[in-house]
Amino acid sequence: MKQIFINLPVKNVENSMNFYTALGFTVNPLFTFDDQKCMVWSDQIYVMLQTIEMSKNGEKKNIVDSKNNRIATFTLPVESLDKVNEIMQKGLNGGGTEPTEPIDEGFMQVRNIEDPDGHNWGIIFLDIEKFKKMTGK
Repeated sequence: MKQIFINLPVKNVENSMNFYTALGFTVNPLFTFDDQKCMVWSDQIYVMLQTIEMSKNGEKKNIVDSKNNRIATFTLPVESLDKVNEIMQKGLNGGGTEPTEPIDEGFMQVRNIEDPDGHNWGIIFLDIEKFKKMTGK
């Protein structure tokens, strides 16, 4: 099985865990400790919320302040525009912020949310049939 583990340095793992739980992630207790919380989106996608100290362990590079610097962004596809809006509202209620206006390209709707540390997630609905018609593929 192929999986991806995304390691995110965070200032407060409990606050971050609450935000990701609000988005719809669940906690995987097997990989969860005081300095790291394992958040599961699906069987293939895991987000490891790590304290700054844990993230620095053995690392020679500086950790970038994601509140003030653009770093990697992540996208979570969902099955409908209603689901995009539902997840966004829960994320905003859970401490996230919406840094940009929603994007509607007809075949795709995207809303962006930042977690409490500034990590950016796009919540996206892609109508694949509309996309195929538009592109002729």
